[in-house]
Amino acid sequence: MKKLLSLLLTSALAVTMLAGCGSGGDTTTTETADTGDGKVYNVCNLVNGNLGDKSFFDSAEAGLKELQDAGRITYTTIEMGGTTEDEAKWESYLEEVSASGEYDLIVVGTFQMPEYLKNVSERYPDQKYLIYDDTTYTLPNVVNLSYAQNDLGYMVGAYAAAMTTATDVEKINEDAVIGFVGGVDSPVINDFLYGYILGAQSVNPDIKVDTRYIGNYIDPAKGKELAESMINDNNCDIIWGVAGNAGNGAAEACLETGKAYFIGVDSDQESTFSAEMAGITLTSGLKNIGDSLVWFFDEWDAGNEYWGQQILIGINEGGVGLVTDKNYDKISPDSVKETVDNAVAAVTNGEVEVPSAIGDTTNAVVELRESVRP
Repeated sequence: MKKLLSLLLTSALAVTMLAGCGSGGDTTTTETADTGDGKVYNVCNLVNGNLGDKSFFDSAEAGLKELQDAGRITYTTIEMGGTTEDEAKWESYLEEVSASGEYDLIVVGTFQMPEYLKNVSERYPDQKYLIYDDTTYTLPNVVNLSYAQNDLGYMVGAYAAAMTTATDVEKINEDAVIGFVGGVDSPVINDFLYGYILGAQSVNPDIKVDTRYIGNYIDPAKGKELAESMINDNNCDIIWGVAGNAGNGAAEACLETGKAYFIGVDSDQESTFSAEMAGITLTSGLKNIGDSLVWFFDEWDAGNEYWGQQILIGINEGGVGLVTDKNYDKISPDSVKETVDNAVAAVTNGEVEVPSAIGDTTNAVVELRESVRP
């Protein structure tokens, strides 16, 4: 590991792939010269998996490359691998890059990394870290970026409600019923749901929303079973899956019944599915990791520092959005697109303020969920 890390950043304007210690350790080194008057930050991007996921890791990489191309950072991406054997070495990687003292910022991501980050960041209090899509710990030298899934839900809900009225589109029936397959009945998942229902009601106050929870994020068979019931029993023709891999079972149900469309979450799932599954995926609600990293460096350059804080990134910061090409563009009528544009504008300009289920002690989202069941 130390030998590997000593080789990083040795060749300007080059990309070098080096064998890491362990089966997953690929390192991509990207450098630029300081061509401006401002500080050029040296960044390490630790990927607890591999690039090519067409999701969070690729999005983070794209944001860092944009910053590098603009001459604002140099960065090194280390692909640590995603197997069980690789995971045993993730903390060692984090320890080594922290001990090197080379980096102004070390970037990690998602729910698998907070324990390792807590352990290492406490040993290196002068090192700065950023973790995206996680709020497990608040640590004095770490900034946590999370994403306004309630705003995201509002956009998706407005789209689903508008689409379910477009009965001239194949698979869309006469009933105004949409579905939501969540992972666990929890504040985070219900944050998506809160926005989803309110966005749908902004289009059709009488719409019904069939909400079911799988109870985990790893059981697509259960997700498929729940979605089949929604489709066959309640005439749901659009279902949003917010349950990780388990939610993909809902996409299978949409495909196999031939009666419904699927909406993905977090990343552009249409791009990751098989051709058949992609065909029934209308859009995906996005968490734009790369754009949020650009926003963070904009803030840092402006003198705004967020160490030891939890920062919620919304529409105005580019943190969330919708896929609007491919099936969305081809299948959605112009009237539906206009409805979505209006919903996005309402949230962006503050005309609509979407409440959050996180930290809410009033049970408002639960009452709303029960009031709109078919």
